[in-house]
Amino acid sequence: MKLTISRESLLTPLQSIAGVVERKQTMPVLSNVLLVAEDNTLTLTGTNMEVELVGRIQPVHVDQPGRITVPARKLSDICRALGDESPIELSLEGDRLHLRCGASHFTLSTLPAEHFPNVEDDAESFRLEVAQSDLGTMLDATAFAMAQQDVRYYLNGLLLEVDGEHLRAVATDGHRLAMSHLAMATGINEPRQVIVPRKGVLELGRLLDDVQTPVTLVFGDNHLRATVGAYTFTSKLIEGKFPDYNRVIPRGGDKTMLADRATLKNTLQRAGILSHENIRGVRLSLESGRLQIFANNPDQEQAEDALPVDYEGESLQIGFNVGYLVDVLNALDDDQVKITLSNPNSSALIEAQNDASCLYVVMPMRL
Repeated sequence: MKLTISRESLLTPLQSIAGVVERKQTMPVLSNVLLVAEDNTLTLTGTNMEVELVGRIQPVHVDQPGRITVPARKLSDICRALGDESPIELSLEGDRLHLRCGASHFTLSTLPAEHFPNVEDDAESFRLEVAQSDLGTMLDATAFAMAQQDVRYYLNGLLLEVDGEHLRAVATDGHRLAMSHLAMATGINEPRQVIVPRKGVLELGRLLDDVQTPVTLVFGDNHLRATVGAYTFTSKLIEGKFPDYNRVIPRGGDKTMLADRATLKNTLQRAGILSHENIRGVRLSLESGRLQIFANNPDQEQAEDALPVDYEGESLQIGFNVGYLVDVLNALDDDQVKITLSNPNSSALIEAQNDASCLYVVMPMRL
């Protein structure tokens, strides 16, 4: 294998694909990126056996076609450290890959391409085309609520649900829930659900730009595949039954508060400084036209703050994890936030005042 390529052309896809590769692997070849040079195209592939990302670079001057795997992080770090003045020449000599750029020369170890695992093909169930910006917005609005290493493995990912008129994204860790939906004609007769693992959600989100260019989503029984420009992303799906999120959404709350989102977030963050560092609890005291926020910790330190709100009704005191509330306020894209409550033991329903596409549920805590 021998080819010449500009640093700029190689670096961006290489960094994206190196992000998929885990730093510590039980199989050495999984720390490598697969390089395939043929027909003036260089194809790069990285995988951790759960997520696979393929990037294609064209045009590339290929003198000798070939395929090999090399350490992903090392190749990425070398390319990032090089200057843009000279093209990069990659040549396979024996079992070493030589990288030359100007006066710089690096020799990298390799492993045979035959050792590199392929994601098995999966029969296609259905496909959708969604604008990159719309899908990216949905992921940004919900991904933060995914669980991390929960024994309930189906919570360690994001539910994508498709029916005839909507695409929904739902995430929950058992303490909070985030849901976003996009109205679209899908052509799907029966509702379908898939659970995309956390790593897959995060890597897919990094590929999406804030543009109307469509991304093609292909749903299979065991995999989700997305084509974004020159990239093909594939993720295994989590087997399991996602909780019925509709049962979690509180209905009929009789206490509705409107507040300035930024002011509420800043006030919560200030009070949260003196909350218990493990449980992060704050107490909200709601009364007509005013919300007070209290926090304390085992060192007998206390915080008390307040802000004006649009509320007329009975007074209410309720506790929450301050981090969960701040995460929701960061995800909302509106100046005004609406919070619906009913009693100290019921979850809060949080929405943007002028955008019904997202809703959030946060469970209360006893303080």
